[in-house]
Amino acid sequence: MGEGGEVDEVGPPLCFTVLTLFPQLIAGYVGEGVLGRALTRGLARVETVDVRDFTTDRYRTVDDVPFGGGAGMVMKPEPIAAAIESVGPVDRRVLVTPDGRPFTQADAVAWSGLGSIVLVCGRYEGIDQRVRDTLIDDEISIGDYVLSGGELAALVVIDATLRLVPGVLGNAESAQHESFSDGLLEHPHFTRPAVWRDLPVPPVLLSGHHARIDAWRRRQSLRHTARVRPDLLARAPLTEAERRDLLDLTSGDEETDR
Repeated sequence: MGEGGEVDEVGPPLCFTVLTLFPQLIAGYVGEGVLGRALTRGLARVETVDVRDFTTDRYRTVDDVPFGGGAGMVMKPEPIAAAIESVGPVDRRVLVTPDGRPFTQADAVAWSGLGSIVLVCGRYEGIDQRVRDTLIDDEISIGDYVLSGGELAALVVIDATLRLVPGVLGNAESAQHESFSDGLLEHPHFTRPAVWRDLPVPPVLLSGHHARIDAWRRRQSLRHTARVRPDLLARAPLTEAERRDLLDLTSGDEETDR
């Protein structure tokens, strides 16, 4: 409710539909924590479609041997295509696959403003290429490694995206200051007690001087990014002064309160 008892305007919830052979893997995760509360409050929806429901043989077969030979099995086009088409029109149809483009925070931000997204989870050696060519809008990967199936990757996409939908996080400011939100990794965090096992919190964080705290956090963010993910610095929105300072940030002693 808004001030004066008025009902706050809430847009239609973003709906993820996950096409999978294991719907229970999706349902178990999204029913808990932040996502579970968002679904209960009607801020988002996550639905599943069992691809096996679209098979036509008694064994509910979803895979077959690859043409041309080779190891493994390939998911057949008929059930996957029928499952995709059963959902109807959506804003985006996405295949989660190890050979897709990297999924990024920018994607999560953009997709959080959509109305409906289908995520297709492959298994085995993947899905028939003809489905990819004709029914898929985008193909994304969550990293340079191979999983047993697309369900974990789909959950990563759902979690990263839905937490950016207005109202899902208790404090909307949290999402604005996380890693990758400004192209850099996040600064270190500290909480009570002020001294733990003889390790003090950096004094600047206890100073109450917000400008100094912001400057310290920015420098720590730059330092951490330069050390762990220097590739991000090339496209991060840095000032000329910050770019000049990068050499000092990575070669000097660790800063604690400056």
